Parts: sequence; structure tokens; C-alpha cells
Amino acid sequence: MIRFSEKVTVSGGLHARPASVLVHQLNQFSSTVKIICDQKQANGKSILSVMALGVKTGDEVIFEIDGIDEEAAAAEVQKLFQREFAI
Repeated sequence: MIRFSEKVTVSGGLHARPASVLVHQLNQFSSTVKIICDQKQANGKSILSVMALGVKTGDEVIFEIDGIDEEAAAAEVQKLFQREFAI
């Protein structure tokens, strides 16, 4: 299992568009993804679950990725945060 944190810098936090981009990318991997923010947990492959976290700009989110392609999935998440979810 890989566990790491990322600070949300995208304007508006993880609202519909960035959450959609994140979920779309994560669904390309077989690993399970848990996102944790302020003691709440979400399935990283569910748009409704991710949006229900209510992640705002400046929040720190923790990712727990577990599975055969966990390293590739973690790298993709980190790339998304670095480019502020630009596709």
C-alpha cells in the first residue's frame, strides 16, 4: 500500500470538474483508492464519494492506494495535482 498526501491548490477545491478528472484517471487502474480529508473517507473511484468530502482549496488530502498497479496510480495522482488537474 502506498500512502501520501497532497495539498489542494486548484481554485474552488475538488469541485465537479477536478473531481471528475481525478475519478476518471483513477478508474483506469485496478488498485483501490481511498481519499481521506478531515476525518472523512471516500472511494477515489466514485465521483459522488469524492465530491461528498467537500475538499476546499488549501485542504490537505491523504491518498491510500493498494493493488498491483499502485505505483502507477500514485504517480498519476501526483501528476494531476502538479498540473492542477489540467488535462
